[in-house]
Amino acid sequence: MDTKEIQIKDFNYPLPDERIAKFPLPERDSSKLLVYKSGEVSDDVFRSLPRYLPQGALMVFNNTKVIRARLHFRKNNPSVNAQSPIQGALIEIFLLEPAFPVEYQENFITTSDCSWYCLVGNSKKWKEGQLYGQFQIGGTSYTISAERVAPHGTSFEVHFRWQGNFAFSEVLEALGELPIPPYLNRKTEESDLRTYQTVYSKIKGSVAAPTAGLHFTERVLADLDKHGIEREELTLHVGAGTFKPVKSEEIGAHEMHTEHIAVRLQTIEKLIAHEGKAIAVGTTSVRTLESLYYMGIKAQQLMDAGKDTGDAEELHVEQWMPYEQSSMDNGQWTMDNARCSTVEALKSLRDYLCRHKLDVLHSSTQIIIAPGYKFHIVQMMVTNFHQPQSTLLLLVSAFVHGDWHKIYDYALAHDFRFLSYGDSSLLIP
Repeated sequence: MDTKEIQIKDFNYPLPDERIAKFPLPERDSSKLLVYKSGEVSDDVFRSLPRYLPQGALMVFNNTKVIRARLHFRKNNPSVNAQSPIQGALIEIFLLEPAFPVEYQENFITTSDCSWYCLVGNSKKWKEGQLYGQFQIGGTSYTISAERVAPHGTSFEVHFRWQGNFAFSEVLEALGELPIPPYLNRKTEESDLRTYQTVYSKIKGSVAAPTAGLHFTERVLADLDKHGIEREELTLHVGAGTFKPVKSEEIGAHEMHTEHIAVRLQTIEKLIAHEGKAIAVGTTSVRTLESLYYMGIKAQQLMDAGKDTGDAEELHVEQWMPYEQSSMDNGQWTMDNARCSTVEALKSLRDYLCRHKLDVLHSSTQIIIAPGYKFHIVQMMVTNFHQPQSTLLLLVSAFVHGDWHKIYDYALAHDFRFLSYGDSSLLIP
């Protein structure tokens, strides 16, 4: 069967609400660990993870940090004194990705205004004009305005302008709310500010946590080091699209969201030294690592055609690129039947970065990994249990060669907790 013809209904399973973990366990590494190895399933405690991994292996983590992306604004009531609280209909603005400046880190350090692509809740109440919000820093109240600029697909470009000489990241810390997943059906609590971040999170930009990493503690990381497991980090900023349900009957009609990645040259060198093999922590790391293979092929094709510019967006991985079987034609990027090896692709990507004097690869991917996909880099995966009929469940199925039912049936029968704050699994095909 063509991958695009896969029926999403075939990836359904019963998930009672009581099996969805609404809060994490008090100790991150005391969560349960399902171990799937060569078709056999067993269970353990997460802190035992290192003893299942081969000495000398390379483990790759996503170091993205969740931002306070949910903002609340109101329409100002002109009859109210300027010193009074802002009133009017409550409008929720959910940050998706920067529009200007387009680079995350540059956007976060702006000190007067910036623009983001955003989802807008209660948008019927906001036809035109500005919205206003208030935030406090150092005991003083300041005002921020929001103005809708233009539609952008299913979202809008929104321009923000604020008082005070504060970086936008400071404004978000004071104004925003951490966006826990909608299926938790509860409001964000103070404890989420700590528990909905990995202990190694560093680079701000995600609107959802890479949840496989939530189980790791400093104790487990130290144990990995003792077991001779090498560690590397990359960055993929998780977008709201990670919760986007597959609404089409066949997955060919589902459009994957674009995700922005940053991978250091040092990490690519380390992957080459490990013969292009890695253990991925989370599906975000999987999508990033597997995208590197196709970026390497693009880098080689660009060089051969004399068309590489050093703008890493020319390496963007389209959704269906891994499944195509023709070649570059009229500027359209597809795949050759004679695919190069993983190490050759990574070396092409390394050479691309060196040629353009880049220490970090900044690009994006729209890759969908579903049954029929051939994995190039990821040999083992640590991941949580995912929603029925989701693209993440498709990815897991592809990785375990369709054996996902055995894994999920075992988890349901053995009291595993599901989704973001739930238990974990180690998958070894």
